[in-house]
Order: sequence, then C-alpha cells, then structure tokens
Amino acid sequence: MATFVKRLVVDAPVEQVFAFHEREDALARLSPPFPPLRVISRRGGIRPGGRVDLRIGPVRWLAAHTAYEPNRLFVDEQLEGPFASWVHRHEFEALGARSRLTDHVTFTLRGGAAVNALLGPLVALSLWPMFWYRHRVTRRWCESAAR
Repeated sequence: MATFVKRLVVDAPVEQVFAFHEREDALARLSPPFPPLRVISRRGGIRPGGRVDLRIGPVRWLAAHTAYEPNRLFVDEQLEGPFASWVHRHEFEALGARSRLTDHVTFTLRGGAAVNALLGPLVALSLWPMFWYRHRVTRRWCESAAR
C-alpha cells in the first residue's frame, strides 16, 4: 500500500475551510482542468453513505463517503475505479484563527506486490499537481471569504 500526504495551512477558521468542502460545487471547484472530470451523479454530500459517480477522462470512478466528523474530517473510498483500493482522508485542524488541511491518501494498484513496489511511488508523485491545484483553490476561496 502506498501513501500520499499533503498539508496546507489556510488563513481562515477551520469551520470555514470545512464548510467549503461541504459545498455542492466543491468537487467541481477543486478539480483541475486536466484530466477532464465530469460528475455523473452525486448524492448525500460528504457524510457517510454519500456517493459520487465520476468520469475522469474515459475512466469511471465511483466513491463512497465513509466517515464524517464536522470540522475535523471526512473520508471517501473508491468503490469502482482504476485502483485496487483508494482511501482519502481529509483532515482539518484548528490553529487558532488559521486551519491546517491534511490530505492523506492510501492506495493499492492493481497487479500485485511487484507493480505496487515499482509504480506506487511514481503514482504518489503524480498526485502532487492535482493536490497543489486543490490546495491553491482552497486557500484562495477560504481566505477571500474570510475577509
């Protein structure tokens, strides 16, 4: 199993940063222009039982939200998609008037141990641009809304 972690400190209260992620349009806002992402259906928001059906390019990705603690965390897990497993923890921490957002992803590639050992670190590295984009959008929206 490979792991990817990226942290961001935002000059906004944790309640505001968490609320941004609860917005109906958050996923669309947080998705970089490439690869193209299309939301096919979404129900239940980010609370447990919530589901989202996506197309990322030609690839279908079905995810379910499995954990939710207001202003602290939510978790989504791939049900169908390109990975053998994918769990994404979105963790929020209050730092006084500021907040820390930590994206913690664990995943397993299809193809067994050798594939995971060889390609897992490369896939983790390939996640950096997407999360850089997401964090930039989060910071811009939350910090401008805080003013």
